[in-house]
Amino acid sequence: MVQAYISGTGFYVPPRVVTNDDLIRNYGVDTTSEWIVQRTGIEARRFADEGVGTSDMAVLAARDALAAATLQPHDLDLIIVATLSPEHAFPGSGVFLQQKLGLCDGDNAKFVPALDVRNQCSGFLYALSTAVAHVRAGMAKHVLVCGAETHSAALDLSTDGRTVSSLFGDGAGAVIVSATDADRGVRGVYLGADGRFAEVLCQKIWDIRKRPFIPKNPDRSGTVAPEMLWASMDGKLVFKHAVGTMLGALMRACGNNNIGIEDIDLFLFHQANMRINQFIAHQLHVPDEKIPHNIQRYGNTTAATIPILLAESERNGKLKPGMKVALAAFGSGFTWGSAIIDW
Repeated sequence: MVQAYISGTGFYVPPRVVTNDDLIRNYGVDTTSEWIVQRTGIEARRFADEGVGTSDMAVLAARDALAAATLQPHDLDLIIVATLSPEHAFPGSGVFLQQKLGLCDGDNAKFVPALDVRNQCSGFLYALSTAVAHVRAGMAKHVLVCGAETHSAALDLSTDGRTVSSLFGDGAGAVIVSATDADRGVRGVYLGADGRFAEVLCQKIWDIRKRPFIPKNPDRSGTVAPEMLWASMDGKLVFKHAVGTMLGALMRACGNNNIGIEDIDLFLFHQANMRINQFIAHQLHVPDEKIPHNIQRYGNTTAATIPILLAESERNGKLKPGMKVALAAFGSGFTWGSAIIDW
């Protein structure tokens, strides 16, 4: 059977660094850097400049991954973009990325299909599962999978929104999933969802059930109710479910592959909250050196966290050929996923 392996990784983060102190000084958020670090581990994040969208960052991460795989855009058979912050409500960012890769230009245009995945923090793993299935089925030889987010344009950067807005940053990560006859690659991706908690972490502005679907205040003045405009979260409930569900997802991945936690060389967790990941590591008795973090520098980049961490870990030497790697994520929906990869 044809195997699917990650032949290249890439990432891009905007150059603008926004520290916790910058949130206080520049935006007037009533908090302290110590408060944010103690609860999340985040010290800084990256914000894109005005006019920069999700596909603008995704294309830079994609070109980085293509170069690492020694491929060109025209070698791709499918593009998958995972994001909760597309340029528009529709179409998705995938077609914008296809255009920016030059795949629909001139006589040599290759109209590669472009698919968008809307599974928020679990989006990369859902997208990876789709890419692996296409490769194993012989439908594609090379699939580009991007996770990219432009959170900064839609955050309530005020004291009212501090518990959510202090968490998020902008960035993009990408991988190329390719076919191989070698005994290596993605051994399995395991996904789940529990829609009972769909509104525990959500942004309700686009409620198509409303007439009109942009919600109005009760006086019908036409202004959008603030609580609908910004992301809302029950942080304690999310933390509780994230810990238990990610632990379960990891154990399922290990069980399906007949391996133990001790057999895994590197754990790459979604970077939502360092305290969640540290608690999971403690429960599994995993040493710190097996669990890299970058949330302290980038914040939560949602669908981009795992591919950014993959690319950084490969470049700094923590992720080496021959390693057995575990991925895990949990987020809005609730949705979750895990994967085992023989790198």
